[in-house]
Amino acid sequence: MEFFVLPSLGDRAIQQALLAALIAAGSFAAGQLAAKLLGPAILRRWRRGDAQEEARLAPPLCAIIRSAFALVLLIAASALRLDELAAQLLLAAATGLAAGLLARRIARGAGLAAGVAWLIGLCAFVGAMAGVLRGLEPLLEGLSAASLPVGSRRISLLGVLNGIVVVALLFAGTRLAIRLIGRSIEQARSLDHYQRVLIQKLVAVTLVVVAALMGIDLLGIDLTALAVFSGAFGLAVGFGLQKTFGNLLSGLILLMDRSVKPGDVIVVGDTFGWVNKIGVRAVSVITRDGKEHLIPNELLMTERVENWSYSSRDVRIRIPLGVGYDSDLDLAEKLMIQAATESPRVLAAPAPNVWLRAFGERWVEYDILVWIQDPEQGVGNVQSDILGRIWRLFRENGITIPPPRRDVHIKSLPESWTDRRPDAGPSA
Repeated sequence: MEFFVLPSLGDRAIQQALLAALIAAGSFAAGQLAAKLLGPAILRRWRRGDAQEEARLAPPLCAIIRSAFALVLLIAASALRLDELAAQLLLAAATGLAAGLLARRIARGAGLAAGVAWLIGLCAFVGAMAGVLRGLEPLLEGLSAASLPVGSRRISLLGVLNGIVVVALLFAGTRLAIRLIGRSIEQARSLDHYQRVLIQKLVAVTLVVVAALMGIDLLGIDLTALAVFSGAFGLAVGFGLQKTFGNLLSGLILLMDRSVKPGDVIVVGDTFGWVNKIGVRAVSVITRDGKEHLIPNELLMTERVENWSYSSRDVRIRIPLGVGYDSDLDLAEKLMIQAATESPRVLAAPAPNVWLRAFGERWVEYDILVWIQDPEQGVGNVQSDILGRIWRLFRENGITIPPPRRDVHIKSLPESWTDRRPDAGPSA
Protein backbone atom coordinates (compact mmCIF):
# COMPACT_ATOMS: atom_id res chain seq x y z
CA MET A 1 0.00 0.00 0.00
CA GLU A 2 1.35 3.43 -0.90
CA PHE A 3 1.14 5.86 2.04
CA PHE A 4 3.09 8.86 0.81
CA VAL A 5 2.97 10.17 -2.75
CA LEU A 6 5.60 12.41 -4.35
CA PRO A 7 5.50 13.54 -7.97
CA SER A 8 7.68 11.72 -10.55
CA LEU A 9 9.51 9.36 -8.23
CA GLY A 10 11.38 7.62 -11.02
CA ASP A 11 15.05 6.77 -11.22
CA ARG A 12 15.94 10.17 -12.60
CA ALA A 13 13.95 11.95 -9.88
CA ILE A 14 15.65 9.91 -7.16
CA GLN A 15 19.10 10.62 -8.57
CA GLN A 16 18.48 14.35 -8.78
CA ALA A 17 16.93 14.41 -5.28
CA LEU A 18 20.01 12.67 -3.87
CA LEU A 19 22.25 15.11 -5.72
CA ALA A 20 20.32 18.07 -4.31
CA ALA A 21 20.52 16.60 -0.79
CA LEU A 22 24.30 16.11 -1.13
CA ILE A 23 24.72 19.67 -2.42
CA ALA A 24 22.73 21.05 0.52
CA ALA A 25 24.62 19.00 3.11
CA GLY A 26 27.97 19.85 1.53
CA SER A 27 27.15 23.56 1.44
CA PHE A 28 26.31 23.69 5.13
CA ALA A 29 29.37 21.60 6.00
CA ALA A 30 31.57 23.95 3.97
CA GLY A 31 29.94 26.90 5.73
CA GLN A 32 30.74 25.36 9.10
CA LEU A 33 34.37 24.82 8.10
CA ALA A 34 34.64 28.40 6.79
CA ALA A 35 33.22 29.76 10.04
CA LYS A 36 35.82 27.88 12.09
CA LEU A 37 38.68 29.07 9.88
CA LEU A 38 37.65 32.64 9.08
CA GLY A 39 35.81 33.66 12.26
CA PRO A 40 38.75 33.60 14.71
CA ALA A 41 41.09 35.17 12.14
CA ILE A 42 38.72 38.09 11.54
CA LEU A 43 38.22 38.64 15.26
CA ARG A 44 41.95 38.63 15.98
CA ARG A 45 42.51 41.34 13.40
CA TRP A 46 39.44 43.35 14.38
CA ARG A 47 39.65 43.07 18.20
CA ARG A 48 43.36 42.61 18.69
CA GLY A 49 44.28 41.92 22.31
CA ASP A 50 40.67 42.04 23.67
CA ALA A 51 39.99 38.40 24.60
CA GLN A 52 36.70 39.13 26.37
CA GLU A 53 35.29 40.98 23.37
CA GLU A 54 36.45 38.22 21.04
CA ALA A 55 34.66 35.58 23.14
CA ARG A 56 31.45 37.64 23.06
CA LEU A 57 31.46 38.28 19.30
CA ALA A 58 32.68 34.84 18.18
CA PRO A 59 29.31 32.95 18.16
CA PRO A 60 27.27 35.52 16.16
CA LEU A 61 30.10 36.17 13.69
CA CYS A 62 30.65 32.45 13.06
CA ALA A 63 26.90 31.98 12.55
CA ILE A 64 26.82 34.78 9.96
CA ILE A 65 29.84 33.38 8.12
CA ARG A 66 28.40 29.85 8.15
CA SER A 67 24.99 30.89 6.76
CA ALA A 68 26.47 33.34 4.23
CA PHE A 69 28.99 30.82 2.87
CA ALA A 70 26.33 28.10 2.59
CA LEU A 71 23.95 30.54 0.86
CA VAL A 72 26.56 31.52 -1.73
CA LEU A 73 27.31 27.87 -2.53
CA LEU A 74 23.62 26.99 -2.81
CA ILE A 75 22.90 29.95 -5.09
CA ALA A 76 25.80 28.83 -7.28
CA ALA A 77 24.42 25.27 -7.29
CA SER A 78 21.04 26.52 -8.52
CA ALA A 79 22.73 27.11 -11.89
CA LEU A 80 22.62 23.34 -12.43
CA ARG A 81 18.92 23.77 -13.36
CA LEU A 82 17.65 20.46 -12.07
CA ASP A 83 14.45 19.65 -13.95
CA GLU A 84 12.84 17.29 -11.41
CA LEU A 85 10.46 18.99 -8.98
CA ALA A 86 11.60 16.97 -5.94
CA ALA A 87 15.22 18.01 -6.45
CA GLN A 88 14.20 21.62 -7.02
CA LEU A 89 12.22 21.61 -3.77
CA LEU A 90 15.14 20.21 -1.78
CA LEU A 91 17.58 22.74 -3.20
CA ALA A 92 15.12 25.60 -2.73
CA ALA A 93 14.42 24.56 0.88
CA ALA A 94 18.15 24.45 1.68
CA THR A 95 18.68 27.87 0.07
CA GLY A 96 15.73 29.32 1.94
CA LEU A 97 17.01 27.88 5.22
CA ALA A 98 20.44 29.45 4.74
CA ALA A 99 18.91 32.79 3.78
CA GLY A 100 16.50 32.72 6.73
CA LEU A 101 19.22 31.92 9.26
CA LEU A 102 21.46 34.63 7.82
CA ALA A 103 18.68 37.26 7.91
CA ARG A 104 17.70 36.33 11.46
CA ARG A 105 21.27 36.53 12.74
CA ILE A 106 21.82 39.92 11.09
CA ALA A 107 18.54 41.20 12.56
CA ARG A 108 19.54 40.06 16.04
CA GLY A 109 22.95 41.67 15.60
CA ALA A 110 21.19 44.92 14.71
CA GLY A 111 19.43 44.85 18.08
CA LEU A 112 15.95 43.82 16.94
CA ALA A 113 13.68 41.75 19.15
CA ALA A 114 13.66 37.97 18.84
CA GLY A 115 10.12 37.87 17.42
CA VAL A 116 10.91 40.49 14.76
CA ALA A 117 14.13 38.67 13.86
CA TRP A 118 12.28 35.39 13.37
CA LEU A 119 9.68 37.14 11.19
CA ILE A 120 12.42 38.62 9.01
CA GLY A 121 14.05 35.21 8.77
CA LEU A 122 10.76 33.62 7.70
CA CYS A 123 10.28 36.24 4.98
CA ALA A 124 13.83 35.62 3.77
CA PHE A 125 13.17 31.87 3.75
CA VAL A 126 10.04 32.21 1.59
CA GLY A 127 11.67 34.78 -0.68
CA ALA A 128 14.75 32.65 -1.29
CA MET A 129 12.66 29.57 -2.06
CA ALA A 130 10.52 31.53 -4.48
CA GLY A 131 13.66 32.94 -6.15
CA VAL A 132 15.23 29.52 -6.65
CA LEU A 133 11.98 28.05 -7.99
CA ARG A 134 11.40 31.18 -10.14
CA GLY A 135 8.05 31.83 -8.55
CA LEU A 136 5.77 30.35 -5.93
CA GLU A 137 3.75 28.25 -8.36
CA PRO A 138 6.24 25.33 -8.51
CA LEU A 139 6.52 25.40 -4.72
CA LEU A 140 2.77 25.28 -4.26
CA GLU A 141 2.47 22.48 -6.82
CA GLY A 142 5.13 20.42 -5.06
CA LEU A 143 3.60 20.93 -1.62
CA SER A 144 0.16 20.03 -2.95
CA ALA A 145 1.47 16.92 -4.70
CA ALA A 146 3.20 15.60 -1.55
CA SER A 147 0.26 13.99 0.19
CA LEU A 148 -0.80 11.36 2.69
CA PRO A 149 -4.03 9.45 1.92
CA VAL A 150 -6.27 8.96 4.97
CA GLY A 151 -9.30 6.90 4.02
CA SER A 152 -11.18 8.70 1.29
CA ARG A 153 -9.44 12.00 2.01
CA ARG A 154 -5.98 13.26 1.03
CA ILE A 155 -3.88 15.40 3.35
CA SER A 156 -1.19 17.35 1.53
CA LEU A 157 1.78 19.25 2.88
CA LEU A 158 0.25 22.43 1.47
CA GLY A 159 -2.89 21.83 3.51
CA VAL A 160 -0.89 21.13 6.67
CA LEU A 161 1.21 24.29 6.22
CA ASN A 162 -1.92 26.27 5.44
CA GLY A 163 -3.51 25.01 8.67
CA ILE A 164 -0.42 25.87 10.70
CA VAL A 165 -0.31 29.39 9.25
CA VAL A 166 -4.04 29.95 9.85
CA VAL A 167 -3.85 28.70 13.44
CA ALA A 168 -0.73 30.78 14.15
CA LEU A 169 -2.28 33.93 12.69
CA LEU A 170 -5.54 33.43 14.57
CA PHE A 171 -3.65 32.76 17.81
CA ALA A 172 -1.47 35.85 17.42
CA GLY A 173 -4.43 37.99 16.32
CA THR A 174 -6.57 36.83 19.24
CA ARG A 175 -3.84 37.54 21.78
CA LEU A 176 -3.20 40.96 20.25
CA ALA A 177 -6.92 41.78 20.25
CA ILE A 178 -7.30 40.65 23.87
CA ARG A 179 -4.33 42.79 24.89
CA LEU A 180 -5.55 45.89 23.04
CA ILE A 181 -9.12 45.58 24.27
CA GLY A 182 -7.82 44.90 27.79
CA ARG A 183 -5.83 48.13 27.73
CA SER A 184 -8.90 50.03 26.52
CA ILE A 185 -10.97 48.54 29.34
CA GLU A 186 -8.27 49.43 31.89
CA GLN A 187 -8.54 53.06 30.81
CA ALA A 188 -12.32 53.13 31.32
CA ARG A 189 -12.54 55.18 34.53
CA SER A 190 -16.32 54.79 34.73
CA LEU A 191 -15.83 51.12 35.72
CA ASP A 192 -14.25 49.98 38.95
CA HIS A 193 -11.39 47.50 39.07
CA TYR A 194 -13.57 44.42 39.56
CA GLN A 195 -15.94 45.29 36.71
CA ARG A 196 -12.96 45.78 34.41
CA VAL A 197 -11.58 42.34 35.35
CA LEU A 198 -14.97 40.73 34.68
CA ILE A 199 -15.35 42.41 31.28
CA GLN A 200 -11.81 41.39 30.32
CA LYS A 201 -12.58 37.73 31.13
CA LEU A 202 -15.82 37.79 29.12
CA VAL A 203 -14.12 39.49 26.16
CA ALA A 204 -11.28 36.94 26.22
CA VAL A 205 -13.71 33.99 26.21
CA THR A 206 -15.76 35.55 23.40
CA LEU A 207 -12.70 36.24 21.24
CA VAL A 208 -11.41 32.70 21.69
CA VAL A 209 -14.76 31.24 20.61
CA VAL A 210 -14.95 33.58 17.59
CA ALA A 211 -11.35 32.68 16.61
CA ALA A 212 -12.16 28.97 16.82
CA LEU A 213 -15.21 29.38 14.58
CA MET A 214 -13.21 31.45 12.09
CA GLY A 215 -10.47 28.83 12.05
CA ILE A 216 -12.97 26.07 11.31
CA ASP A 217 -14.42 28.12 8.45
CA LEU A 218 -11.03 29.11 6.97
CA LEU A 219 -9.71 25.56 7.11
CA GLY A 220 -12.83 24.23 5.44
CA ILE A 221 -13.58 21.70 8.18
CA ASP A 222 -16.98 20.09 7.65
CA LEU A 223 -18.71 20.05 11.02
CA THR A 224 -21.15 17.39 9.84
CA ALA A 225 -18.21 15.00 9.59
CA LEU A 226 -17.71 15.43 13.34
CA ALA A 227 -21.27 14.45 14.18
CA VAL A 228 -20.16 10.92 14.98
CA PHE A 229 -17.80 12.21 17.65
CA SER A 230 -20.18 14.78 19.15
CA GLY A 231 -21.62 12.29 21.64
CA ALA A 232 -18.19 11.16 22.81
CA PHE A 233 -17.03 14.76 23.03
CA GLY A 234 -20.06 15.66 25.12
CA LEU A 235 -19.34 12.80 27.51
CA ALA A 236 -15.70 13.88 27.74
CA VAL A 237 -16.76 17.41 28.63
CA GLY A 238 -19.36 16.11 31.07
CA PHE A 239 -16.99 13.83 32.95
CA GLY A 240 -13.40 14.70 32.17
CA LEU A 241 -13.74 18.49 31.96
CA GLN A 242 -16.53 18.94 34.49
CA LYS A 243 -14.23 20.49 37.09
CA THR A 244 -12.57 22.73 34.50
CA PHE A 245 -15.83 24.23 33.27
CA GLY A 246 -17.10 24.39 36.85
CA ASN A 247 -14.07 26.43 37.91
CA LEU A 248 -14.44 28.68 34.86
CA LEU A 249 -18.08 29.46 35.59
CA SER A 250 -17.35 29.84 39.31
CA GLY A 251 -14.66 32.41 38.54
CA LEU A 252 -17.09 34.43 36.41
CA ILE A 253 -19.76 34.24 39.13
CA LEU A 254 -17.26 35.40 41.77
CA LEU A 255 -16.42 38.41 39.64
CA MET A 256 -20.09 39.18 38.95
CA ASP A 257 -21.43 39.00 42.50
CA ARG A 258 -18.15 40.43 43.93
CA SER A 259 -18.26 38.16 46.97
CA VAL A 260 -14.51 37.61 46.57
CA LYS A 261 -12.49 40.30 44.80
CA PRO A 262 -8.80 40.91 44.10
CA GLY A 263 -7.36 42.59 47.19
CA ASP A 264 -9.78 40.96 49.66
CA VAL A 265 -8.40 39.28 52.78
CA ILE A 266 -9.94 35.83 53.09
CA VAL A 267 -9.61 32.67 55.16
CA VAL A 268 -10.26 29.35 53.41
CA GLY A 269 -9.61 26.37 55.66
CA ASP A 270 -6.08 26.84 57.00
CA THR A 271 -5.15 29.42 54.36
CA PHE A 272 -5.13 33.09 55.37
CA GLY A 273 -4.05 35.78 52.91
CA TRP A 274 -5.16 38.34 50.38
CA VAL A 275 -6.52 37.62 46.92
CA ASN A 276 -3.96 38.44 44.26
CA LYS A 277 -6.07 37.60 41.20
CA ILE A 278 -9.01 35.49 40.08
CA GLY A 279 -7.91 33.29 37.18
CA VAL A 280 -9.77 31.01 34.81
CA ARG A 281 -9.19 27.96 37.00
CA ALA A 282 -8.13 29.13 40.45
CA VAL A 283 -7.90 32.08 42.82
CA SER A 284 -4.38 33.18 43.76
CA VAL A 285 -4.10 33.85 47.52
CA ILE A 286 -0.81 35.19 48.91
CA THR A 287 -0.13 34.51 52.59
CA ARG A 288 1.93 36.58 55.01
CA ASP A 289 4.80 34.12 54.48
CA GLY A 290 4.93 35.07 50.78
CA LYS A 291 3.53 31.71 49.71
CA GLU A 292 1.01 31.79 46.87
CA HIS A 293 -1.86 29.32 47.22
CA LEU A 294 -3.94 28.43 44.15
CA ILE A 295 -7.43 27.62 45.39
CA PRO A 296 -9.93 26.26 42.79
CA ASN A 297 -12.74 28.72 42.07
CA GLU A 298 -15.35 26.06 42.71
CA LEU A 299 -14.08 25.61 46.27
CA LEU A 300 -14.84 29.25 47.07
CA MET A 301 -18.41 28.71 45.84
CA THR A 302 -19.13 25.57 47.86
CA GLU A 303 -17.00 25.87 51.02
CA ARG A 304 -17.21 28.31 53.91
CA VAL A 305 -15.05 31.39 53.26
CA GLU A 306 -14.22 34.17 55.73
CA ASN A 307 -13.92 37.48 53.88
CA TRP A 308 -12.41 40.08 56.18
CA SER A 309 -12.95 42.90 53.69
CA TYR A 310 -16.27 42.00 52.01
CA SER A 311 -18.37 44.96 53.18
CA SER A 312 -15.74 46.77 55.27
CA ARG A 313 -11.99 46.57 55.61
CA ASP A 314 -12.12 47.31 59.36
CA VAL A 315 -11.17 44.23 61.41
CA ARG A 316 -11.22 43.89 65.21
CA ILE A 317 -8.38 42.09 66.98
CA ARG A 318 -8.84 40.52 70.42
CA ILE A 319 -5.70 40.32 72.61
CA PRO A 320 -6.03 38.37 75.90
CA LEU A 321 -3.93 39.48 78.90
CA GLY A 322 -3.69 38.60 82.61
CA VAL A 323 -2.96 41.12 85.45
CA GLY A 324 -1.99 40.23 89.02
CA TYR A 325 -4.52 40.68 91.82
CA ASP A 326 -2.08 42.85 93.78
CA SER A 327 -1.93 45.45 90.98
CA ASP A 328 -3.85 48.69 90.52
CA LEU A 329 -6.48 47.50 88.02
CA ASP A 330 -7.64 51.01 87.09
CA LEU A 331 -4.06 52.01 86.25
CA ALA A 332 -3.53 48.73 84.38
CA GLU A 333 -6.57 49.43 82.20
CA LYS A 334 -5.36 52.95 81.42
CA LEU A 335 -1.92 51.64 80.46
CA MET A 336 -3.45 49.00 78.20
CA ILE A 337 -5.53 51.68 76.45
CA GLN A 338 -2.43 53.88 76.13
CA ALA A 339 -0.35 51.07 74.60
CA ALA A 340 -3.07 50.17 72.09
CA THR A 341 -3.63 53.82 71.13
CA GLU A 342 0.08 54.44 70.51
CA SER A 343 0.38 51.47 68.13
CA PRO A 344 0.64 52.96 64.60
CA ARG A 345 -1.78 50.59 62.82
CA VAL A 346 -4.56 50.80 65.41
CA LEU A 347 -7.51 52.99 64.38
CA ALA A 348 -8.53 55.95 66.50
CA ALA A 349 -12.19 55.35 65.61
CA PRO A 350 -13.46 52.94 66.76
CA ALA A 351 -11.22 53.60 69.75
CA PRO A 352 -9.38 50.77 71.53
CA ASN A 353 -11.26 49.23 74.43
CA VAL A 354 -10.48 46.97 77.38
CA TRP A 355 -12.89 44.39 78.79
CA LEU A 356 -12.55 42.68 82.15
CA ARG A 357 -13.45 39.17 81.13
CA ALA A 358 -13.13 37.08 84.31
CA PHE A 359 -11.43 36.69 87.69
CA GLY A 360 -9.13 33.76 87.05
CA GLU A 361 -7.40 31.46 89.49
CA ARG A 362 -4.07 33.28 89.27
CA TRP A 363 -4.82 36.65 87.67
CA VAL A 364 -7.52 39.01 86.42
CA GLU A 365 -8.32 38.16 82.79
CA TYR A 366 -8.65 41.07 80.33
CA ASP A 367 -9.37 41.37 76.61
CA ILE A 368 -7.84 44.26 74.68
CA LEU A 369 -9.98 45.11 71.63
CA VAL A 370 -8.45 47.15 68.80
CA TRP A 371 -9.48 47.88 65.19
CA ILE A 372 -7.30 47.94 62.06
CA GLN A 373 -8.17 48.62 58.42
CA ASP A 374 -5.28 46.88 56.65
CA PRO A 375 -5.65 43.16 57.50
CA GLU A 376 -3.54 42.20 54.47
CA GLN A 377 -0.52 43.49 56.45
CA GLY A 378 -1.15 40.80 59.08
CA VAL A 379 -2.54 40.79 62.62
CA GLY A 380 0.25 39.06 64.53
CA ASN A 381 2.58 42.04 64.20
CA VAL A 382 -0.07 44.37 65.68
CA GLN A 383 -0.54 42.06 68.66
CA SER A 384 3.23 41.82 69.16
CA ASP A 385 3.63 45.61 69.07
CA ILE A 386 0.84 46.21 71.61
CA LEU A 387 2.05 43.52 74.01
CA GLY A 388 5.59 44.91 73.85
CA ARG A 389 4.36 48.39 74.73
CA ILE A 390 2.25 46.99 77.60
CA TRP A 391 5.23 45.11 79.02
CA ARG A 392 7.35 48.26 79.18
CA LEU A 393 4.54 50.38 80.65
CA PHE A 394 3.70 47.76 83.29
CA ARG A 395 7.34 47.51 84.41
CA GLU A 396 7.59 51.30 84.72
CA ASN A 397 4.40 51.52 86.80
CA GLY A 398 4.73 48.43 88.98
CA ILE A 399 1.94 46.40 87.38
CA THR A 400 2.62 42.67 87.64
CA ILE A 401 1.81 39.87 85.23
CA PRO A 402 1.86 36.65 87.28
CA PRO A 403 3.86 33.83 85.72
CA PRO A 404 2.14 30.51 85.13
CA ARG A 405 2.27 28.24 88.20
CA ARG A 406 1.25 24.70 88.96
CA ASP A 407 0.66 23.42 92.52
CA VAL A 408 1.28 19.71 93.13
CA HIS A 409 -0.37 18.12 96.21
CA ILE A 410 0.96 14.69 97.28
CA LYS A 411 -1.71 12.70 99.13
CA SER A 412 0.33 9.56 99.73
CA LEU A 413 3.79 8.12 99.12
CA PRO A 414 4.79 4.61 98.12
CA GLU A 415 5.76 2.32 101.01
CA SER A 416 9.28 2.00 99.71
CA TRP A 417 9.66 5.78 100.17
CA THR A 418 8.40 5.73 103.78
CA ASP A 419 11.09 3.23 104.75
CA ARG A 420 13.73 5.75 103.67
CA ARG A 421 12.75 8.58 106.01
CA PRO A 422 15.66 10.46 107.60
CA ASP A 423 14.61 9.47 111.17
CA ALA A 424 14.37 5.78 110.32
CA GLY A 425 17.18 3.61 111.62
CA PRO A 426 19.30 1.34 109.48
CA SER A 427 17.48 -1.64 108.13
CA ALA A 428 18.22 -5.01 109.67
